[in-house]
Amino acid sequence: MADSIKTYTVVIYTENSIGLLSQIANVFTRRNLNILSLSAGESAEEGSYHITVVTDGTERNVRGAALLVEKRVDVIRVDYYTDSEIVYKELAMYKVPTKSLLESGSMEKLLSGHQAKIVDINKKFTVIQKTGTAEDTSALLEDLKDYGICEFIRSGRIAVSKQWNAEEAE
Repeated sequence: MADSIKTYTVVIYTENSIGLLSQIANVFTRRNLNILSLSAGESAEEGSYHITVVTDGTERNVRGAALLVEKRVDVIRVDYYTDSEIVYKELAMYKVPTKSLLESGSMEKLLSGHQAKIVDINKKFTVIQKTGTAEDTSALLEDLKDYGICEFIRSGRIAVSKQWNAEEAE
């Protein structure tokens, strides 16, 4: 029986080196894994960076890609998880015309219903921020289409494991 295709979040701990991100992307490409989302930044450990890659594939392909990435000199550790094994969020920002929001009279109800907030407002446009899953941010996008979307951007997924390691407590 063939492995089923699932969404996996691959978390890569690395040193900061030029070209590593490109090398990691190439590993996923060679394994026929599409990168759905990618984010990178500092981790809790000084000098260590955290790259999060979201992909759809079989566990066999994802595990193979993780093992290849882990062989890189600048890579400290690679873990991969299904959605049920992590806590994850994305950030989305929406730019909408201020006039249409004010005229609607339902802005407050709409934003509180989606647990979103205004982060910038001026005469021409309002910027709204929402954190959540891709489904959550897409739902708000659909509701805001009636007001006219000027711009929409969603970040890559960031995630932490639900596992607890004794080393993390020290």
